[in-house]
Amino acid sequence: MRRSTMARVATGAVLALALVGCGTSSGDDDGGGSGTAGSEEQGGFTAPDIPMAESLGDNEGSLSVLAWPGYAEDGSTDKSVDWVTPFEEETGCQVEVKYFGTSDEAVSLMKTGQYDVVSASGDASLRLIAGGDVAPVNTDLIDNYADVWPFLKDRDWNSVDGQMYGVPHGYGANLLMYNTDEVDPAPTSWSSVFDDAGTYSGKVTSYDSPIYIADAALYLMNTQPDLGIEDPYALDADQLAAAVDLLKAQREHVGEYWSDYLKETQAFKTGDSVIGTTWQVIANLAQSEGATVEAFLPDEGSTGWSDTWMVGSKTEHPNCAYAWMNHIVSPEANAAVAEWFGEAPANQKACDLTSDGFCESYHAGDEAYAEKIHYWTTPIEQCLDGRTDVQCTTYQDWTQAWTEIKG
Repeated sequence: MRRSTMARVATGAVLALALVGCGTSSGDDDGGGSGTAGSEEQGGFTAPDIPMAESLGDNEGSLSVLAWPGYAEDGSTDKSVDWVTPFEEETGCQVEVKYFGTSDEAVSLMKTGQYDVVSASGDASLRLIAGGDVAPVNTDLIDNYADVWPFLKDRDWNSVDGQMYGVPHGYGANLLMYNTDEVDPAPTSWSSVFDDAGTYSGKVTSYDSPIYIADAALYLMNTQPDLGIEDPYALDADQLAAAVDLLKAQREHVGEYWSDYLKETQAFKTGDSVIGTTWQVIANLAQSEGATVEAFLPDEGSTGWSDTWMVGSKTEHPNCAYAWMNHIVSPEANAAVAEWFGEAPANQKACDLTSDGFCESYHAGDEAYAEKIHYWTTPIEQCLDGRTDVQCTTYQDWTQAWTEIKG
């Protein structure tokens, strides 16, 4: 595994601010299934009337790509890491890449209409749809779409009323990591960083973002059913208050909130942190550098991410855009991205091309594992769990709460 696999991790992957004026849906209670946004009972919205490509023609010769760092490598970072050049040579579409550091930045840039395709995380994709910034995607025109894991298709963050708005790219879970020398017995639950955080006071680490409130909500959903939490991204005022109280109690025992993978790796190597939330790619790096750590998906499940390549509604290069979406989820390119970036690939054939043990490490294609992941979705006033008798809290509310939690 390469150090530069962490490109996006180093940006902190800070999530975007509130989604205003439209609704989303965040999935079944277990985080799986194939639910879609758009129905009234899900608190959904009606997507703008944007035309979908019905056929393809000759490639236009150029393509502007808006991407997370590490998603569109052309050999300039590492000469051996390049899936852009083969695309250019095959299609004649010359690629210009613009990297972004947050989902909020990606949404703002797509509103300019200057970009043909974007790699959107789940907290951004439905905002792009609702804003009319991306077009529905005709998956019949994307040959490699057939090989994408079925459980990534027609999901809440990439479709509306059964219409796909992109192609799934990769996914991953937020995990619990612990120092095997210091933490005994081995944990099985998120309780080790919430109710039992005092056991490792000062050496607990947590992800530094308001979206981490969803992790607390997920724990409460499993441990305090009387709160009525059905979706960790759909919290009314009382439910948010309960999650905030839990995180304030945890705050007393947190030694460090992390957004930089290098700092978290170093903290586990030195023993400054012995337990906390992480990503598989960070756990792999820490282990490769001698840290005595293990990472796993706890009993309650987890939050996580699933990214989607989407095509701009104002693109002047639709043929090159579709060619890119087909290329980026091809077995060859998808395998290369997954290993470089550090996530499970979306194309099931990609695992035949990754290094030994890679897909097993990231649980690629493990549907039962994927169903335990509650993928990032932006909280909005319309309750994502379908409730209509209350108003749910927004990401702005979560941002204010996070400032209060951290003091």
